[in-house]
Amino acid sequence: MAAMAAPPPAEPPVPPGRCRPSLPAVEPLVFLATVSLGMQGPLATQYLWDRLGAEHGYSGNSSDSAGCGDGNATADPLRQEVEALVSHWNLYINLGGFFACLFSVTLFGPWSDSVGRRPALILPAAGMALQTGIYLLVMYLELHVAFFLLGRILSGLTGDYNLILAGCFSYVADTSERRARTFRVAILEACLGIAGMVASIGGGQWRRAQGYINPFWLAFAASLAATLYAAFFLRESVKQKKEAKLFTLSHYKAVYRLYTAPEHPTSRWKLALYTLAFFVIVTVHFGAKDIYVLYELGFPLCWTSDLIGYGSAANYLAYLSSLAGLRLLQLCLEDTWVAELGLVSNIAGLVVMSLATTTPLMFAGYGILFLSMAPTPVIRSKLSKLVSETEQGALFASVACVQGLCSLVSTGVFNSLYPATLHFMRGFPFLFGAIMLLIPAAILGWIQIWDSKHNYDDFQDASLSPTKD
Repeated sequence: MAAMAAPPPAEPPVPPGRCRPSLPAVEPLVFLATVSLGMQGPLATQYLWDRLGAEHGYSGNSSDSAGCGDGNATADPLRQEVEALVSHWNLYINLGGFFACLFSVTLFGPWSDSVGRRPALILPAAGMALQTGIYLLVMYLELHVAFFLLGRILSGLTGDYNLILAGCFSYVADTSERRARTFRVAILEACLGIAGMVASIGGGQWRRAQGYINPFWLAFAASLAATLYAAFFLRESVKQKKEAKLFTLSHYKAVYRLYTAPEHPTSRWKLALYTLAFFVIVTVHFGAKDIYVLYELGFPLCWTSDLIGYGSAANYLAYLSSLAGLRLLQLCLEDTWVAELGLVSNIAGLVVMSLATTTPLMFAGYGILFLSMAPTPVIRSKLSKLVSETEQGALFASVACVQGLCSLVSTGVFNSLYPATLHFMRGFPFLFGAIMLLIPAAILGWIQIWDSKHNYDDFQDASLSPTKD
């Protein structure tokens, strides 16, 4: 046996415009991070409900429908006070995460265009593990719920889940061909659905059987596993790495130049309009998701913990059904029209949910959302194709920044709108979101019609112009 193993052969250079083959998949990283996030989200809201309810003398809890079975529950001032407190704490926690995440994501994203994607994936995964560890300390030691805010801020300073998404979508853009990019992005988003569904079903049932501690240990383990996968198994996708300073304004300028000095003249307004459409869609998605649990806990639904888990799983199932629908509809429709059908699905589902007074009707709303996640991979793919391959990190950092702004706006609007409208229509925020989705529907349709018209005009000009000898 040789004393020392022979070094692996050097990788052949990658021709310009070609993707590096046989890179390990980035999907496991997204899966693990989403399991952690999906396990924490609904359970943290329920924990806040139980803690704040106990502190204010409310005997009901998030998994007990006692006192919530008749119309008198709507007039219970103590229950409404607890709902408002939980909603406001969700607002504070999300605000803290946003402001910490705002500058870190736009710093690390463009930096990854130079030094590679792996550092920008390891750091936020470790930050999520730190946040989960702090949440566990709050539960073990019964610390004040304000420590939830501290954990969220520390995670935000490392880029949080938004930077993981930015890095993973940049990784996919690095390793996919242009014509297949929309479906590759959709596959990555489908991993979000699979992980979220597993976390929601498992978290709800586990919490009901054993409380909050053990599910949060799984969330911690998933974050730690994501960190180790990014550090030791994921290979670099950036073809030509180079040294770059981290703390410099040039990274922020790279994001700014995307929208002020794009490669093609028409890219500027397309980037702006696609970003606006993405902003509205994700804001409504985040806003509705923030109040699903509160809406389901309250009268007249009064769901228990296991039903909340099934509801969250049904919501995540839309990622998988949207992937299948996108693949089938791409056979006969342009990507934009698939996105439009997805918006119709989203609008219809939210309208049904706004009127839901029974469990079957609420699940019917979830079912109608079956194509609701199709617009986001289409928009991400179109944005990616508007910039060069050396600007993917800066682009998806800006998208992640917009996604962070979506979190800010959605929590500010929906978490404030929900307690303010409890007295006349509990589902009004869902109806408001459905109306807002008409804006991206108009934007995507207009850009597609404009592109079709100008492509046809260019074809006509080329066919009618005389040829030179």
